[in-house]
Amino acid sequence: MDNIPIHIGISGWRYPPWRGVFYPQGLPQRAELAYVASRLPSLEINGSFYSLQRPSRYAQWYAQTPPNFVFAVKASRYITHILRLRQATAASANFFASGLFELREKLGPILWQFPPSLAFDDALFDAFLAGLPHDTQSAATLARHHDDRLARMGEPPSLEPDRNRRLRHAIEVRHDSFACAAFIELARRHNVAVVVADTAGRWPYLEDVTADFMYLRLHGDKVLYASGYTDAALDRWAERIRAWATGGEPADAARVSSRPAPAAATRNIYCYFDNDVKVRAPFDAQALMARLGLRWEPADGPHLARRSERNA
Repeated sequence: MDNIPIHIGISGWRYPPWRGVFYPQGLPQRAELAYVASRLPSLEINGSFYSLQRPSRYAQWYAQTPPNFVFAVKASRYITHILRLRQATAASANFFASGLFELREKLGPILWQFPPSLAFDDALFDAFLAGLPHDTQSAATLARHHDDRLARMGEPPSLEPDRNRRLRHAIEVRHDSFACAAFIELARRHNVAVVVADTAGRWPYLEDVTADFMYLRLHGDKVLYASGYTDAALDRWAERIRAWATGGEPADAARVSSRPAPAAATRNIYCYFDNDVKVRAPFDAQALMARLGLRWEPADGPHLARRSERNA
């Protein structure tokens, strides 16, 4: 597993209940990201879902994390929940111009989450997936169609990637109509990962492999956003990740398509714990890493940890 990029992390990091439990007592809020990055290799940015961020903020996040750290970025809900993918060119341009390029080599997949009220529409989603940029140069071309919203926020848009890099996309769906072979084939055609979302049975659970990487979101298996994962549950997730990472599938994969997964020697894995209410996410992430034999020792990790604790 050492040669296969497996990124285990958490969704968000600014949670008051974590202070004094995961974060040391008195740790300044400004040091929390550095503290996370000294202990976990990846993180899903959730603030970008609720509002446009600024380029300077993405640049700060880049500076506060060590080499080889990876950020997944959750796309704007204005695109997915309000516009519902219709007439969304300017909104999509604003999202890409808001600072994603400032993450440079630390930019991982873009997560597109859809509301439970949005049903599968083949034509709508085909057009959406076809329009997703799959490298940063294509994303920059889209970003140039931004409106003046970023300027009204007080900063110019970020339009120049440091170099052309690959972009990956994952989609998380919450309407039962997506549990169909047509949706899976559509995602495969566009090499977009369908999120394996553990939601305590509330929304569709799909384990179909649709891209050359897997994206998992673990929201809690008993109580949504709250329950921690037992040792047995973490063992099960470790086993499934091993199967996907080595190019296969779990023997009991919950698939809606009868077609096998696309052939692969290995697959990158992105797995984020979102069971934050009971302060379980960071501890479950570390426990899953241990089961997979993954170590995270960034070059300046000890420095980050000492600096964070010195500021406490």
